[in-house]
Amino acid sequence: MGKTKKFKPSQIATKVPLDKDIEEAQFAQPKNRVKTRHRQNEDEEYIRSGLSRKILDTARKQQRELEGPASSGASVKFHTTQLGFVNDSDEDEEDALESEIFYDNIDVNPEDEKAIEKFMSSNPAPRRYLADAILEKLTEKKTELEKHFSDNEIVQIEDLNPAVKKLYEGVGDVLKNYRSGVLPKSFKFIPSTKNWEQILCVTDPTKWSAAAMYQGTRLFVSNLTETKAQKFLNLVLLPRIRDDIAEYKRLNFHLYQALRKSLYKPKAFMKGLLIPLLESGDCSLREAIIIGSIVAKYTIPVEFSAPTILKIAEMDYTGTNSIFLRIFFDKKYALPYRVVDSVVEHFLRFQLDPRDMPVLWHQAFLTFVQRYKNVISNEQKDALLKLSVTKSHASITPEILRELTNSKCVKEVCEEPKMDFD
Repeated sequence: MGKTKKFKPSQIATKVPLDKDIEEAQFAQPKNRVKTRHRQNEDEEYIRSGLSRKILDTARKQQRELEGPASSGASVKFHTTQLGFVNDSDEDEEDALESEIFYDNIDVNPEDEKAIEKFMSSNPAPRRYLADAILEKLTEKKTELEKHFSDNEIVQIEDLNPAVKKLYEGVGDVLKNYRSGVLPKSFKFIPSTKNWEQILCVTDPTKWSAAAMYQGTRLFVSNLTETKAQKFLNLVLLPRIRDDIAEYKRLNFHLYQALRKSLYKPKAFMKGLLIPLLESGDCSLREAIIIGSIVAKYTIPVEFSAPTILKIAEMDYTGTNSIFLRIFFDKKYALPYRVVDSVVEHFLRFQLDPRDMPVLWHQAFLTFVQRYKNVISNEQKDALLKLSVTKSHASITPEILRELTNSKCVKEVCEEPKMDFD
């Protein structure tokens, strides 16, 4: 006889009602098997789709720059760099990729520089730093207090607490060597303090590293009011940028990013950085090209650009004014008539100027005529035609004459959009 087969307890049939037995027999039953799929490590980092697109766009821009030379008047070499710092957020990573192509070395034509130097002020305004502003502020405060006290009373201006001063001197030492990583917490508290300028001066911003200047610009522009941010840009960022360009003939990548961040408050950027740069009277062609590239690349609302155009058109001409005027004209704003009239007067001012105007002036003149030829009056059109004959350029003036001849000028200026020019 055969050997009796033994069944496992799980294989022993149990009594099941007939209806359920028939129903279960019609369908295949799932097996008690768990499929293990080989998943990638959960901790592995992925590149987001938005970041991938930024990388591809940057690669295409680099390829286009390699295939064709720069079309601007000054020869510009583009350079890519490895990012030497760690950003704290995804937004910073995208911003870094957008700014990865930056002005590394600008080959400025010596003839263009000489032409610009002829229009520079012979007595430029002295540069002001944060320490100078604080000293002036303390002097004014002391003078004001002395008026309200008698000669027998001692007037003392309260100085910083020694412990606070020592703390922020240590913060300054950290910022001198800062490259990446987390900033000191005490540094982040400075914008919220009442005497933020005095505390900031203790850290000695003139000795900050370029990466620290970028992080500081982010912090102060984001957390300060328009007026205070304007002061920071004028007394801290602008002198540092001008010194860096003068020494290295280019702008450090982190400082270039700091310029970008400063545009988050356009009014503070215009009043604290751009206008003081031009009013100084000694803005170089290299400085105008680098800072102008920031203005040209990013969107600026017309309520901030229009007053800036008006201010540039009315200030003393230094040559580099034409670079920024041309950049603003290329943005194709619908400018108020007051601004358009001021720009027309700006060009007509050179009718009797015996000097030969630089190419930049003729380029700005042509761009203005191309963009706003249909919003000037007939009288202004005739005056500009006469100016074109007096101040002519072999290749640019024929284009100006053609644009003016084919223009349809407005007959009468009725209403002007309201705008705050203060």
